[in-house]
Amino acid sequence: MDFLLLLKAALMGVVEGLTEFIPVSSTGHLILAAALLNLPDERTKVFEVVIQTGAILAVVGLYWQRLLATLTGLPTQRPAQRFAANVLIGFFPAALAGFLFIGPIKAYLFNAWVVAAGFVAGGVVMLAVEAWQRRRSPRLDDVDAIGWRDALGVGLIQCLALIPGVSRSGATIIGAMALGFSRRAATEFSFFLAVPMLFGAAAYDLYKHRALLSAADAPFFAVGLVVSFASAWVCVKWLLRYVSTHTFVPFAWYRIGFGALIALSGWLGWVDWTP
Repeated sequence: MDFLLLLKAALMGVVEGLTEFIPVSSTGHLILAAALLNLPDERTKVFEVVIQTGAILAVVGLYWQRLLATLTGLPTQRPAQRFAANVLIGFFPAALAGFLFIGPIKAYLFNAWVVAAGFVAGGVVMLAVEAWQRRRSPRLDDVDAIGWRDALGVGLIQCLALIPGVSRSGATIIGAMALGFSRRAATEFSFFLAVPMLFGAAAYDLYKHRALLSAADAPFFAVGLVVSFASAWVCVKWLLRYVSTHTFVPFAWYRIGFGALIALSGWLGWVDWTP
């Protein structure tokens, strides 16, 4: 396999790792990156699932102690049971909605104008929620304080992430903040929700596109997965430090600017925004 293709795999891995968990929509960035790197074939769809798995594994690696303690404590420990239940409650609405509607969504909503609108609308909502939170103190500052109603509320809001351009992390983080979570609690709960959501989506997509898998592509996939894992690890650790002292306002303005870029690129025919 040639070096240039492996370099493209690494660049795609960086894009996935840096955008999966910040509220800017990794899908939109991957579509643009694939177009710029001239990776338009069907194999790219499988590759994007693989590198998404690398990003999820970074969260599992960073929180392995918490996840292991939860699993081992499920039979007897009430806090572990409550935490696991909250993650499942938050996971279920979007999983069900995705199962029922992902086909029509991909068929009718994945175009430059919808993706651009999702980016811009998400940025505007982010600015509004940040302005609202500056005037009020969060009522939830720890993921262990979350109740089932809070988890269900975030889960229902996560359904909006099925709209192209909205961003799963953006919907869950900003939605949780609107429900009274602190930035750190919202960010951490978004990370935990990502594990079953993204693993489930990845398993389904890999099974659906299994005919496209080939041993010859193993180096291409391996480079992307490893780079995605490493860049996501760095990004998650940075984001947790960032939210302790900063707002999401810069991300909001970035989303608005990127949405304008999507609209322009779609209008001029530079990028096909179909995933």
